[in-house]
Amino acid sequence: MANLKHKIDNAGNKVAGKVKETVGKATGNEKLEVKGKIQSAKADIKGKIEKVTDKKLKK
Repeated sequence: MANLKHKIDNAGNKVAGKVKETVGKATGNEKLEVKGKIQSAKADIKGKIEKVTDKKLKK
């Protein structure tokens, strides 16, 4: 159950990061754009860590 919550959190962070990145590009706000890229990348990394952890737990 906690795993599903983490997946949902990661998906939300990825979407929020992409929105920030897009708004930053559209408004010329480089700081917001970079923050969005970082937030999205963190969500990707956390998702990959979860996949590896899930595979190890299933063995």
